[in-house]
Amino acid sequence: MTTLPALALVQDAFPVGAIEQNAERIIAKAQQAEPNTLVLFPELTLTGYPPEDLLLRSSLQARVEQALASICAAKLPQTLVFGLPWREEGNLYNCLVVVKDGDILHWYRKRHLPNYQVFDEQRYFTAGDAPLVIDHNGQKLGLLICEDCWVEERVSELTELGAEHILVANASPWHLERHEQRLAWVKQLASQFNVAIAYVNLFGGQDELVFDGSSIWVDAQGEVIALGSYCDADVVIPGKVAAWPSERPATVWPVLVTGLRDYVNRNGFPGVVLGLSGGIDSGLSLAIAVDALGAERVEAVMMPFRYTSEMSIADAAEQANILGVGYRVLSVEPGFDAVMETLAPEFVGQPVDVTEQNVQSRLRGLLLMSLSNKLGHMVLTTGNKSEMAVGYATLYGDMCGGYNALKDCSKTLVWELSRWRNEQGDGVRIPWRVIERPPSAELAPGQKDEDSLPPYDILDAIIHHYVECDVSAEDIIKLGFEREDVLHVVKLIDRNEYKRRQAPEGVRITPRGFGKDRRYPITQGWQPGI
Repeated sequence: MTTLPALALVQDAFPVGAIEQNAERIIAKAQQAEPNTLVLFPELTLTGYPPEDLLLRSSLQARVEQALASICAAKLPQTLVFGLPWREEGNLYNCLVVVKDGDILHWYRKRHLPNYQVFDEQRYFTAGDAPLVIDHNGQKLGLLICEDCWVEERVSELTELGAEHILVANASPWHLERHEQRLAWVKQLASQFNVAIAYVNLFGGQDELVFDGSSIWVDAQGEVIALGSYCDADVVIPGKVAAWPSERPATVWPVLVTGLRDYVNRNGFPGVVLGLSGGIDSGLSLAIAVDALGAERVEAVMMPFRYTSEMSIADAAEQANILGVGYRVLSVEPGFDAVMETLAPEFVGQPVDVTEQNVQSRLRGLLLMSLSNKLGHMVLTTGNKSEMAVGYATLYGDMCGGYNALKDCSKTLVWELSRWRNEQGDGVRIPWRVIERPPSAELAPGQKDEDSLPPYDILDAIIHHYVECDVSAEDIIKLGFEREDVLHVVKLIDRNEYKRRQAPEGVRITPRGFGKDRRYPITQGWQPGI
């Protein structure tokens, strides 16, 4: 058996653009390791990932050079391997640099640049063309960066060059089952090529993306040497095997919490404010916000109207009390009356329709945004993926806000998460009646979501096939769904792209979220539903 190298994997947060602070964190983390230890950091450690068009800034290279110089000036006895962008002869490369005792020993340039889903690396980087195997304390270690590891040829090449261990620096964003997929792949590669693999991953939220850590170290037989914490910072050393959640809501919850927490904190908001309707979406959003930020940084506002039930008012007050958040009640009735009085001359002879419903929703958005402006709290939007898919939301109304933890969560997952959170041993967080009652926007008398949409289990299945799997309408029908339901839903999805394009950012948890994953044209002549 190959002797394990003196190695520590640092899965930590390295915020995008915070180059000087990230350099300081690299030094601080490396100093915690013993001399002669190799300390491996994630991909693009200095800039954070993904830096997007910051990579096009003319001052980037100078800032990266200054940060690299500060790390070298520390003259650490540990061997540091960390990521940075580096411009050379007019080309920008996604690199790993190896530094020890103040000296730059080696460079490795990423060879496979992903350009799918949320990745745009070919927009910025030039691909490297050479492998790298380094000597560390008499052992040969091969280096790879993220996508390189998913190409068997790159692993085979390093073993042919004598690598006994392969070190992989990653910024791999999470989606459902992603951490298990990584572990299975790394174990397969290790046993297939008879080489130990250490895979370090970034941790933290960056806009819609969440990086879950979950670093991996396996031996040449694919047996686990160490596992990093799931959705937490960690320094991974031999024998440190974190427990990973396997139940779906248990894996999703910390991702939602991380995404919201880091978005709010990194953008400097003191807290969040949200409309608490007494319904399940806002109830779940409130519970996530409290777990992410603490009750003292969360404000909830009930904004009743004549169609708001006493049950909703009571349930909202109960949940606010349970969670200990700031709570106020602001009626939209006076504002609605004033708007309708102003519009009365324009609406003469026109029947009451969805317009009046949207006025209610937009008044709620107005109140929340006004509180945000005055108090500084970010408005947390509460709509789910099912609603956003079919446009069951009001522009400039319930879509107002800065961030949405539920943006990529289907309605069925919303119920699943709500039940799971209530069962975690610290008491009910969302009143059970909120979870169990039929969902309604309460914008009209007796209104229920399923008056205009198929039941959510059917709706969510159609959305999954059409949006996340790109299955055509006809092929979805062949799976056993009613033709009328399928055509109705996919037409709604296609024609509501204009709404989704104006929706706030939110946590991505599927491989095809409504963000960078799915770039659908607003103006187009494609026949809906095909």
